[in-house]
Amino acid sequence: MPTAKALTSTSYAILGLLAVKPWTTYELAKQVDQTLSRFWPRTRSKLFEEPKKLAAAGLAEATASATGRRRSTVYSITPAGRTALARWLTQESVPPLFESEHLLKVFYAENGTTEDVRATLAGLRSWVVEQSRPNVEVGSRYLAGVGAHPERLATLVLTGRFLDDYLELLDRWAAWAEEVVAQWPDDPAAAQPDLASLQATVEQARERVERAAG
Repeated sequence: MPTAKALTSTSYAILGLLAVKPWTTYELAKQVDQTLSRFWPRTRSKLFEEPKKLAAAGLAEATASATGRRRSTVYSITPAGRTALARWLTQESVPPLFESEHLLKVFYAENGTTEDVRATLAGLRSWVVEQSRPNVEVGSRYLAGVGAHPERLATLVLTGRFLDDYLELLDRWAAWAEEVVAQWPDDPAAAQPDLASLQATVEQARERVERAAG
């Protein structure tokens, strides 16, 4: 039987969904696609393992269900699961991870052309726009009083704001980078560094450190 130490952050992510309502594994995977995948992406095969692990640990209960000839298993959280979830929320979090192939290509831009950089930045901004559309649609539904699980809205406002601020950051950075790159020659290796921007970056970081120091 798995112990609490054997559980991962993904285990608790699924446990958190079960705290909202009971789900089948298919419903859990769909819900992760629609919500958690934006900041906690995991493969579907991994997601299908977690409910069974939680049930084996006594943190979830598995109940056989059937719709016509289709059989499924519905998972619901147990009192022990709620206790474990609450305990996990008090523990120190691992540092955030960031991954971007767009930024990786910009990092090695001197091996290509300036036009390559422009295309990469344009691609990033297009992606940001597509990711922003659901924010408008979902947020508007909540404002109209028809969003899913409205009892969770206070929490959803916090995470929703982060996700949209992240997209805003990417778009602002890409727009700034496009202005800088517009001054570059065709060969990025021959471009002159924007030292004024570097100075502004250093000052921004210094101010952040000083704010934290109080």
